[in-house]
Amino acid sequence: MASKKNKARSARDANPRKFKKKTSVLVIEKVEYVDYKDVDLLSRFMSDRAKIKNRRVAGNDLQQQREVANAIKVAREMALLPYATRVASTRTGGRRGERGDDRRSDRDSSNSENAEATESDELDTSVEGADEAPADAVDEAVSDQGGED
Repeated sequence: MASKKNKARSARDANPRKFKKKTSVLVIEKVEYVDYKDVDLLSRFMSDRAKIKNRRVAGNDLQQQREVANAIKVAREMALLPYATRVASTRTGGRRGERGDDRRSDRDSSNSENAEATESDELDTSVEGADEAPADAVDEAVSDQGGED
């Protein structure tokens, strides 16, 4: 029977999810010194929300990652890079039902619709009443002036 060490090695070797190690942008472009003023280079190591990417994602080794992280932090202090950026996202209706309506009962929704209708009727009548009163006053004023001439 195989020992535990051999089983672990064979399990690691048989891992189908092996990935190719990503090469760093710094190696590809042959960058010797990571400058905090080189915003284009530093922005490659940041996510869309202005977070510093992981070593695994960026492909840096430990020393490169330290240099990049420190340069990004200095650039943020100098206001060359943002600390955070807002990302406009559309809501997918996570808390709504399939039809897109709120998860209220039919009774509650009908009550709220009735309440909205009565409020809009009250507003309409108050606006109509306000329009009529000045018009009547103008008509009366015109008739008063016409009668005196």
